[in-house]
Amino acid sequence: MTDATETFLRTTRTSYDAIAKDYAAQFPAGGRHPLDRTVIAAFAELVTRHGTAPVADLGSGPGHVTALLDELGVPAFGVDLSPAMVALARDTYPRLRFHIGSMTSLDLPDATLGGILALYSTIHVPDAHLPTACAEFHRTLQPGGHVLLAFQTADAPGHLHLPERFGHEIDLDYYWRTPEQLTAVLTEAGLELVATVHREPTGEETRSRAFILSRKPAPEA
Repeated sequence: MTDATETFLRTTRTSYDAIAKDYAAQFPAGGRHPLDRTVIAAFAELVTRHGTAPVADLGSGPGHVTALLDELGVPAFGVDLSPAMVALARDTYPRLRFHIGSMTSLDLPDATLGGILALYSTIHVPDAHLPTACAEFHRTLQPGGHVLLAFQTADAPGHLHLPERFGHEIDLDYYWRTPEQLTAVLTEAGLELVATVHREPTGEETRSRAFILSRKPAPEA
């Protein structure tokens, strides 16, 4: 990765390495909100309707969503910063592919992905690096390919630093953003808005959730 020395990549990687097993136990497969699963299913239908190119699950963690995409007929693979998370995902889903990598510098050729999924992974990317990540989405997507982002949201942008989680010492930053803020960065990268979905927090959630579905425009005939 060309940006492996970036502080936020290093701290995010080491933090998730420390909490990987506890995180996977806290968020098991099948634990997602029904609306979340519906949005993911709609994304899966769009990308499979468009073609057979693979879909990258960026920030794949324990691999549960990558496996869900596979169940929905999507040729998906996972990418995560944390080697411990990638190892967990490979052990749990040995039939699927998982790689260590960063969404700010994807080790993928241009225009080869049918879709990109990034659920609650852009939340660790500082504002200054979001344009780089969105430019990578645009670069690696085929024309007509879709990207689906999910993130915590609020009426105004905010930031939280956590020094501890699950009893482990970490150094992890969380950023919550408005849909309008994130849509503007995606649009600047050349991706057009398709839909925005918002839901209120449920259970132990403390912040609202938002989904943004965008698309790389196909060239005009």
